[in-house]
Amino acid sequence: MVCDDEPDIRYTVAEYLEHHGYTVTPANAGPALRELIDSQHVDVVILDIRMPGEDGLSLARYLREHSDVAIIMLTGSAEIVDRVVGLEIGADDYV
Repeated sequence: MVCDDEPDIRYTVAEYLEHHGYTVTPANAGPALRELIDSQHVDVVILDIRMPGEDGLSLARYLREHSDVAIIMLTGSAEIVDRVVGLEIGADDYV
């Protein structure tokens, strides 16, 4: 699953992964991600850290509390604090 509020990024990442044989479900925000996580099996979530409304850190916390899905945070930020907080919340890696 790829969750990002920016359609260009969401579909570029999804297209890349699909090209390499992965099945990808796109989600544009927290409510869509929550609905999909509750309704289907997901192995990994690539999650934008900065989204309007509920941000990626909050969603990562939710995912960690409600599933054992792998979480990869997607960020354009070079801020070390964002990475540390994300990893402490339960993200498995950053891109």
